[in-house]
Amino acid sequence: MTLLYIVLATTAGGVLSVVIAASLTVALLGRLVQHLVSLSVGVLLGTALLHVLPEAFESQVSPNRLFITLLSGLLFFFLLEKAELYRHGHHHEGDGHEHHHHFDAEQAGRGGWSVLVGDSIHNFCDGIIIAAAFLADTQLGLVTAAAIIAHEIPQEVGDYIVLLNAGFSRGKALLYNALSGLSSVVGGVLGYFIVGPWEALFPYLLVAASSSFVYVAVADLLPQLQRRLPWRSTLAQLAWIGAGLALVVLARSLLHGH
Repeated sequence: MTLLYIVLATTAGGVLSVVIAASLTVALLGRLVQHLVSLSVGVLLGTALLHVLPEAFESQVSPNRLFITLLSGLLFFFLLEKAELYRHGHHHEGDGHEHHHHFDAEQAGRGGWSVLVGDSIHNFCDGIIIAAAFLADTQLGLVTAAAIIAHEIPQEVGDYIVLLNAGFSRGKALLYNALSGLSSVVGGVLGYFIVGPWEALFPYLLVAASSSFVYVAVADLLPQLQRRLPWRSTLAQLAWIGAGLALVVLARSLLHGH
């Protein structure tokens, strides 16, 4: 049953992103991504700091070892991104970022393939994280999967917009996104069989998952929101971040209430 949960959870992010991308116009997607990025910040930080890390620190593992794991995880994901193997694409033409014209066409040309490879590796890591969370506790797995899906949707939609701006057909852009999303299922299944027998490693894996969430939120998403905006837009960002945090708190209370 746990394996079924893992497969469903790892499939959901890719499927939802493809469905959303296929059903909405590019202009509407561009506006939607900006709000979803803010929502993702709240969901990722809330899940890491209010749910996953507390669960890991309730174990018998030394807090010092877990903090070392957290620091190592942050540095690991930093190095992966430096190598362009852990990319988080939320760009699109006309999004307000200071990119030169046709920036996304260049990104989706030769560099676009590295973005797709990076997203596949990112999704594979997410699959392992989801598997570890479900193996530790089903409720924790549900919250962790929800956090990853919340981030996966704007990431994949952003990549879809970049590919469209570069001249890819809607069909090809959707296909590449779907294939990239399937790598999370591979990571989840492998994680189930490889991580499962090593129960003592679960606290470390949960901390590693938290380091991924914190890194993505702080190093990638928050800088995208750090632009001079009218006060109403800034309040909207804060509202979406608050909504993400509220969703995590609500999910935690509902799951622990059963």
